[in-house]
Amino acid sequence: MPPESAIIQIEGVQKRYVLGGEADVFALRGVNLQVNRGSYLAIMGPSGSGKSTMLNILGCLDRPTAGHYWLGGEDVSRMPDDQLSEARGLKIGFIFQSYNLIAQLTVLENIQVPLLYQGKDLRAYHDHCVELANLVGLGSRLSHRPNQLSGGQQQRVAVARSLVNDPLMILADEPTGNLDSRTGLEVLEMIDRLNAGGKTIVLVTHDERVAARAHRVIHMKDGVIDREIINRPPPR
Repeated sequence: MPPESAIIQIEGVQKRYVLGGEADVFALRGVNLQVNRGSYLAIMGPSGSGKSTMLNILGCLDRPTAGHYWLGGEDVSRMPDDQLSEARGLKIGFIFQSYNLIAQLTVLENIQVPLLYQGKDLRAYHDHCVELANLVGLGSRLSHRPNQLSGGQQQRVAVARSLVNDPLMILADEPTGNLDSRTGLEVLEMIDRLNAGGKTIVLVTHDERVAARAHRVIHMKDGVIDREIINRPPPR
């Protein structure tokens, strides 16, 4: 069992893909990882390193072939699909490179989407969603749709959406990949503030400058954690 301080505990996680007529491919080869509450972790690695597979497993979008993954003390690696989906919706907030907003919905409605998936009463969360829009500087854009927003504003909506269920952690996949350097810096500073406020952040990036903002950086290679760098100590 993981220690109480651990948001993420991975032990011996493997991911094997069975290819017909060919040798099996191991995307992950027995990975061990612990991420404590309030930490900021960056994951790096070249194409084929297992980085994307790790992201999918951490996000409960895929399951390991072997090993265990505890998220907030629950072994999600053995959950049936419906429970895994529920855990993903309640415990993880996602920020994607491509924003993944719904074009037909307004800013406010896009922030509310995770609540819809959880079957919650949107009226009861209206003020909360407005507060999140204000938090990311979009309180005056509640009725705007994604095509009326800049890329940076769309990513701000995604940040607000990731917070709406007060998740255990934020999982950010190349969150500045589609943004210019100035707008990307604004988004990274927002993520820094979330971490400073106590949110656990796991960020996947190819950019050393982005990774340098994290407490820890793990570099993946050939399905394992090849090395780890400590940039600064996490909060106690």
